[in-house]
Amino acid sequence: MNAVRLTDATLPVASGRRPAYARAAHGVGIVHLGIGAFHRAHQAVYTDDALAASGGDWRILGVSLRGTDVAEQLNPQDGLYTLLIQGEGRTEARVIGSVAQVLPAARNGSAALAALTDPATRIVSLTVTEKAYGIDRLTGRAQESHAAIGHDLAEPSRPTGAIGFIVEALRLRRLTGAAPFTVLCCDNLPKNGALIRAGVLDFAGRVDPALSEWTAENVPFPATMVDRITPAATADTRALVEAQIGLADHGAIETEPFTQWVIEDRFAIGRPEWEAGGALMVTDVEPYELMKLRMLNGTHSMLAYAGFLAGRTYVRDVMADALLPRLVRRHFTAAAATLHPLEGVSFSAYAEALADRFANPAIAHETYQIAMDGTEKLPQRLLQPALEVLESRGDLRPFAFAVASWMRYCLGRKDDGTRYALRDPRETAISAALVRAGSSPEAIVAALHNLEGLFPDRLVQDTFWRGAVTDVLRRMLDAGVSSAIESEAMERTA
Repeated sequence: MNAVRLTDATLPVASGRRPAYARAAHGVGIVHLGIGAFHRAHQAVYTDDALAASGGDWRILGVSLRGTDVAEQLNPQDGLYTLLIQGEGRTEARVIGSVAQVLPAARNGSAALAALTDPATRIVSLTVTEKAYGIDRLTGRAQESHAAIGHDLAEPSRPTGAIGFIVEALRLRRLTGAAPFTVLCCDNLPKNGALIRAGVLDFAGRVDPALSEWTAENVPFPATMVDRITPAATADTRALVEAQIGLADHGAIETEPFTQWVIEDRFAIGRPEWEAGGALMVTDVEPYELMKLRMLNGTHSMLAYAGFLAGRTYVRDVMADALLPRLVRRHFTAAAATLHPLEGVSFSAYAEALADRFANPAIAHETYQIAMDGTEKLPQRLLQPALEVLESRGDLRPFAFAVASWMRYCLGRKDDGTRYALRDPRETAISAALVRAGSSPEAIVAALHNLEGLFPDRLVQDTFWRGAVTDVLRRMLDAGVSSAIESEAMERTA
């Protein structure tokens, strides 16, 4: 990059690009842990809209818990960065001003802790990924085996992980009489508010039972549902941004036009007017979460396994296929049939929006990436809705096809013999079960259904369900995945 770098001072060179508010007039009110690309394409954009609409001291101080890259990218740019929004036939470059500064906690944990304990901080938001929390999803316990949890339980005054920082900051705020902040998890996790609350209370209880009780009584943990595809930024991203704004931006990121944020409206001491950016404030997030998990994520899993095995590198390649889009739309319909009506929401319109997003030629979302961690994703995306369809005597075939595609993927080889890693936390157990099972589709289906704690007992025991999965898997093994997709699409979709 040879152009002048993006900063507050140089931005006027790019006509019309400045945020629609005086940044210096608004203080920091949010500390965000895990300031990666998704946060900068999502919550920071909604906050930028809120500041433009109604002001307030709601700018964001970002904290990187591990690396220093984002701090090195954004701090020399006064926190400014460009969001490149790419859709079919549309490219828009928008400079975001809601981030004030980024602190690398690994280098300066005391500064991060000071920001969290500052009375001006009213919201602590997070996007750190499920693994980074170190919370057992089934029990809600903070796991001592997790590196950050183990360290932070041993040295709670010198935290390194998200849960440790939150608990120590709450302890210090309680001692000084500062009001408690709201903890807002924005990671793509089912019931994310309840999960983080359970982990924080468990950790706090092991530090000081009275602190856990105080936290339970005073700290809100609202649930959220987030959605926006945000691929990793590349040199092409930065080159496109430079061409658009005339400045070099080392922190530029790219995303799709679609964005969605549903938030449980429960905050301790205020919040920005996120509605200005289109956020939906509700009393119950779960119905919206189920809509996304089953229609978007469940379909994503189905197309990822089938598409990857059929040689489709990206989701957009799946949607450009002659037949796979039929199975995508079939799964949308089957998933929607498991949902209760939502006021003001058309499931058919949502499905059309999803199809457009999947087909977006500007977004390179790899099927192999979506396919990873299958045993963590299948229960809520495919198995629970399949169980409900079984009990209501609905059409199981779309879910059987999706699960059979996952089972075929678990074999670790494509039809041409190409090997690949499953990239699943239970990869060793899956491989061991398949070695013992042998090569028949019936044995494979039985072995994977019997993985401990994965499939609901009702599905494991139902011969009709297992027969449907076995039928699809047999076609994939006998005729090949592409042939099985063709017969499924031609014979089983209207």
